[in-house]
Amino acid sequence: MRETNHLIPNNRNGKFSSDLENVKIPPQALDLEEAIIGSIMIDKKGLDEVIDILFPEVFYKKEHQEIFRSVQYLYHNSKPVDLYTISSQLRKVGKLEMAGGELYLIKLTQKVVSSAHIEYHSRIVQQKFILRKLISISSDIIENCYDESTDVFELLDKAESSIFEISQKYLRTKKYETTQSIIVRALNRIKEVDKKGMSGIPSGFCKMDKLISGWQNSDLIVLASRPGMGKTTFMLSMVRNIVVKQKVPVVVFSLEMSSIQLITKLMSSETGIPSEKLRVGGLTDLDWKILIDKTNNLKSLPLFIDDTPSLSIFNLRAKCRRFISQHGVKIIMIDYMQLMGTHGNLGTKLINREQEISIISRSLKSIAKELDVPIIVLSQLSRAVETRGGSKRPLLSDLRESGAIEQDADIVLFLYRPEYYGFNNWDTEDNESCYGQAEIIVSKHRNGSLGKFRLEFISNQAKFIDLDKKKKPSLEWEEDYEKNFFKDKKDENY
Repeated sequence: MRETNHLIPNNRNGKFSSDLENVKIPPQALDLEEAIIGSIMIDKKGLDEVIDILFPEVFYKKEHQEIFRSVQYLYHNSKPVDLYTISSQLRKVGKLEMAGGELYLIKLTQKVVSSAHIEYHSRIVQQKFILRKLISISSDIIENCYDESTDVFELLDKAESSIFEISQKYLRTKKYETTQSIIVRALNRIKEVDKKGMSGIPSGFCKMDKLISGWQNSDLIVLASRPGMGKTTFMLSMVRNIVVKQKVPVVVFSLEMSSIQLITKLMSSETGIPSEKLRVGGLTDLDWKILIDKTNNLKSLPLFIDDTPSLSIFNLRAKCRRFISQHGVKIIMIDYMQLMGTHGNLGTKLINREQEISIISRSLKSIAKELDVPIIVLSQLSRAVETRGGSKRPLLSDLRESGAIEQDADIVLFLYRPEYYGFNNWDTEDNESCYGQAEIIVSKHRNGSLGKFRLEFISNQAKFIDLDKKKKPSLEWEEDYEKNFFKDKKDENY
């Protein structure tokens, strides 16, 4: 009896159509997969061209996956790669029959005569694999969309991260450069530095910028101190210097303080009105006039604050990509590292918090390099500082929970205020008063020198300024307001 179960009559014209037309076959290029495997077995030079492009899962056919897995093993162990060695390796691991047997391997070598165009063919096979991955990711997204318990924002972040992971993990390109091209780029950068005076984004503090030449792209900068020393205030002082004075777009991830608390500190720093007044009230008419006028200038600044609590490194990466692509952010600040988490996105069970911090630290460096922007992250110090005698200046060994922070960071800064520990004077020969002063200690600088310098700390205005730029109690803008305030007192919009 003839089988006709795949043929379905068409009611309109009486013709038959195959139900296979309605079956969607995953994207594939089996003929090119066979050509690639065959080329590798007859010419090792072809493998050198594509070893950083291909991996077992990129092949659609299971036999080809097993064959290339053996190819990888032989290549990475500096062993010859040809028909005989591949066949031997497959037999050794018990996968020869699964890979089609010796006869199939021989047939593959007979389908090609050279490894010409192997890289081009590999790119096509890679694209087919990426299409299959996109189909799989899209199917998962669709399924989750129908789940009523799904958080739409988490789903959006997961979808974006999954797609971005494909481009980062699978679209591998050769990143080597010739010495000539590197020298040309280096000379251009030296010319730019010679013209501008520094190569990175200025921090706004003169002595710091002389020491580090600004914040450099792809650098991970760790600013550490004990709680209450003024880390957040110092970070906001830099934000003010970078955003207000230079108009450079900045994003701040605040895991400890709310966005309102941060912006209130920034408003105090910008207006000179004590932060206590802004927090508890009691502002005078002059205070309100200053506050309204100064905050109007802040509204148009390229500053973005994300106060998502317990932010994971996984979500941070996705958010940073968005801020850079949509708003042109040039520098990222995080307050602070120990409040971040991994939230199980690593696929492995963590042993302890120290291991988790190590992964976070390494991931932050990876993000800085990947996005080519400086990342400044605040970090806590251990209690060892408190128990140590002497000046209590922090050391690299005091970095809390993980030595990996010291290893991954390009620059490690410590914030130290002797006044915090009840000292009245600096431990120097001149025995100078340390009241209202802080010391920034550059304890690690991968691409430059170490050093330390002092800043003025104005606690009631939540800001740090250069010591040589210390201003008088009556600021210039305060004098201008006092002269003109009562002239426009009739204006009820202040």
